[in-house]
Amino acid sequence: MTTLFALATAVLWGLADFGGGLLTRRLPALTVVVVSQIAAVLVLGTVVIATGAWHEAGPQLWFAVAAGVVGPAAMLSFYKALALGPMGVVSPLGSVGVVVPVGVGLALGERPGPGQFAGIAVAVVGIVLAGGPELRGAPVQRQAVLLTLVAAFGFGAVMALIAQASTTLTGLFLALLVQRVTNVAVGGAALWAQTRRGVPALPEGAGPCLVWSLMPALVFIGLADVAANGTYSAAAHSGPVTVAAVLSSLYPVVTALAAFAVLKERLRAVQAAGAGLALAGTVLLAAG
Repeated sequence: MTTLFALATAVLWGLADFGGGLLTRRLPALTVVVVSQIAAVLVLGTVVIATGAWHEAGPQLWFAVAAGVVGPAAMLSFYKALALGPMGVVSPLGSVGVVVPVGVGLALGERPGPGQFAGIAVAVVGIVLAGGPELRGAPVQRQAVLLTLVAAFGFGAVMALIAQASTTLTGLFLALLVQRVTNVAVGGAALWAQTRRGVPALPEGAGPCLVWSLMPALVFIGLADVAANGTYSAAAHSGPVTVAAVLSSLYPVVTALAAFAVLKERLRAVQAAGAGLALAGTVLLAAG
């Protein structure tokens, strides 16, 4: 089940990142983060009330609060990077943060077998190549790289924290709600401070109608991201964290394929090779 949950996480994150990258070309990144997370809060709040998940409250929810503080900063950096640079810069490097949960798994005593170690190495190389890395070019590309690395380690920290925030399904719903409420509080405060400094929350000349017209996409991003956190937590609890983290980080392959299918971006040779290596690494991990 670890493999299934982790691959579902990769699909959800890949689609959410693709959608977020498109939206940040029409809306400020912070606005995208806040509105999409509000949608997630409304849905999760309904689920928590319906399941009685609030009975699972306990000290472990502080991990969810910490994830909620780190998450908006990571998402904001990532969406800004997606808006600045080509997805070939941002997408593969965004998965570098996998070293955080993998490191946590090793620190907790997990010791993958030789086949799994080989699968991890092959998959990570494939993940990086699948985005078609373009590390040379104009200064804006270097800025995109820096923002992406900040986001990557933030995402890795969120993966490690959310895996510790719950041990049951209903507890997971509550942990995800706490995380998203914190996301909205932190992101909303940052958006308010930004507007106080004269930076508009919407593009010049645009009004609330623009947000409403993009609301289906914003809701999808928020729900896909929260669902990915949920399936990752399930993967981390059903098997080795090292395996769950690496397989979940295959999302750049999904982002690249979405760009190919929707935007008609042609896969470069390095991307095709990376996708093949990522698939090979997945097989090795699943077989281990």
